[in-house]
Amino acid sequence: MRASELDPQLAAAIDEIEAAGVPEWHQLSVAAARRVEDEVFAGGDVPAVDLVRDLAFDGPHGEVPLRVYRPETTTPTRTLVYFHGGGWTLGTLDSIDGVCRELATRADAVVVSVDYRLAPEHPFPVAVDEAAAAVDWVRGNAPAFGGDPDRIGVAGTSAGGNLAAITCLRDRAHDSAGTDGPSIDGQFLLYPITNHAFDTDSYAANGDGPLLTRADMEWFFEQYLRSPVDGHNPYVSPLRADSHEDLPPATVVTAGFDPLRDDGVAYADALDADGVDVRHRHYPAMAHGFLSLGDDVGVADEALDTVAADVRELL
Repeated sequence: MRASELDPQLAAAIDEIEAAGVPEWHQLSVAAARRVEDEVFAGGDVPAVDLVRDLAFDGPHGEVPLRVYRPETTTPTRTLVYFHGGGWTLGTLDSIDGVCRELATRADAVVVSVDYRLAPEHPFPVAVDEAAAAVDWVRGNAPAFGGDPDRIGVAGTSAGGNLAAITCLRDRAHDSAGTDGPSIDGQFLLYPITNHAFDTDSYAANGDGPLLTRADMEWFFEQYLRSPVDGHNPYVSPLRADSHEDLPPATVVTAGFDPLRDDGVAYADALDADGVDVRHRHYPAMAHGFLSLGDDVGVADEALDTVAADVRELL
């Protein structure tokens, strides 16, 4: 599934990042990695959105900040709860701001970005708890900011894609238990982490990067898990769930030069095998994180359009 060469525009963007002297994440302290991640991925030219508002709600572990993006609309529209990436250790509302703005405008969706608590200060399952609570809060409050509570999806990149997938598993469990869990109508998993394992072909082929390495992923899991035992939990490794039946329709995006490529492929296959409507969008010449580079990489810009079209169709 891997192309023989990186897309030339992506290769040029990676050269620019590397020329800025950015070490691999695992070579840095947590505090330094967070600063570098914000410097690399926050800021820049971003599309205008009709309304951007910072809010917060009282979650299970304290206040959870949110950022709401509302496109120009006169009627309630589809709502997408978004979880940023960063290995459950890095990332802010600012670092994913550009992607959220793009999805709000291209998908005609209210996007609610969630600033969940990060490891190692807040290890598993804190982020999972806050992700589920955020979807519940959005469903109860969507009309206040122009969202339709009957058309709610979840999305995220990397670790955020992991949280989006797990939130759907939790939602299904709540429904089967007869509780009033939030209803999720679609999941959009962008190069997600789906398993605590490093034995895939894509880890072997792409373990040295670019943009994400096997050593980075091992470091992220070390920050996030209380012990290796947590890695067997399907709320860490959704691929290990006993069944994927009755989960929401899905889009799964994978990249050929990503160590997480096979995580996403295996999850798309598992969803499909259990009867879930799944769209697997594979980009063989791309690398991890490429959707954040849409301004410089034509394929990334086209991929954002495709994801936005899937959001419009499923929600």
